Amino acid sequence: DKVAFITGGGSGIGFRIAEIFMRHGCHTVIASRSLPRVLTAARKLAGATGQRCLPLSMDVRVPPAVMAAVDQALKEFGRIDILINCAAGNFLCPAGALSFNAFKTVMDIDTSGTFNVSRVLYEKFFRDHGGVIVNITATLGNRGQALQVHAGSAKAAVDAMTRHLAVEWGPQNIRVNSLAPGPISGTEGLRRLGGPQASLSTKVTASPLQRLGNKTEIAHSVLYLASPLASYVTGAVLVADGGAWLTFPNGVKGLADFASFSAKL
Repeated sequence: DKVAFITGGGSGIGFRIAEIFMRHGCHTVIASRSLPRVLTAARKLAGATGQRCLPLSMDVRVPPAVMAAVDQALKEFGRIDILINCAAGNFLCPAGALSFNAFKTVMDIDTSGTFNVSRVLYEKFFRDHGGVIVNITATLGNRGQALQVHAGSAKAAVDAMTRHLAVEWGPQNIRVNSLAPGPISGTEGLRRLGGPQASLSTKVTASPLQRLGNKTEIAHSVLYLASPLASYVTGAVLVADGGAWLTFPNGVKGLADFASFSAKL
């Protein structure tokens, strides 16, 4: 009977997190820039689980929009117990071809957006009632990944933010953790970032568990971090990638294929 506020909850991993939380008795708020997307998603989620799901249109980069959405969620449910920061933007691009605006856009969505929503929820509810924050990040910055300086930098900053907020907000009974997924089947991210199927298959079979992950596995990892089972876990980064970050090639050999590439933003 808890309430979870999930950014990027209208599709992909965010949608599956909402579904799994709802199947465990949680009500959800799913927020996305696209209102039609979250309206459709909310109908599906409520119909499948019997739990309440509030769809909201919100841009995480715009603090007044975040404040209005959180106010609406609190008006609907009276409380928010869990925040899942899942909204993100990404694409492949060499650093030398990456426009200033493209880099800034990803930092604004991933890093600033995570802070904006966390900060607003802290002020409006968590500071006085406690809560749990799970930030969806990545392992891109652990070794340095070709074509991903924008997303790797943004997600590494969020992992640092996780530790800072865990330290500052722990005394208010607020736990803050990161979950870093690996390559996950059936996601927009894999379609955009996975590269040619043959190349992806070779890289996946070379990873320790020799397969892609699925969205339900990621949702279960988030469920653990958000639940009382993780009541003594804060400031941590849980990597759920089948060990892929240990063995995945970092893409340097593929840079030649992007010699004439430029960012679209």
